[in-house]
Amino acid sequence: MNSTENLLGTTAGRILEYLSKEQECDIIKLKFTLKLNNSLLFLGLGWLAREDKIVIIQSKNTYLIKLKKM
Repeated sequence: MNSTENLLGTTAGRILEYLSKEQECDIIKLKFTLKLNNSLLFLGLGWLAREDKIVIIQSKNTYLIKLKKM
């Protein structure tokens, strides 16, 4: 795994860990709580979406993210 993949995997892991405690979170809160820039936030969310681990729900002017029930 190269350093970019490692960074994205670590970011996805941080998001996953946070969501396991919070259940559901809007995208802005997630960004600022984890101190992520837009690129890392969206790449991490994309990674988790591709792995079918999260649900993304459009809510008015934002998106809510939550873990998919397994």
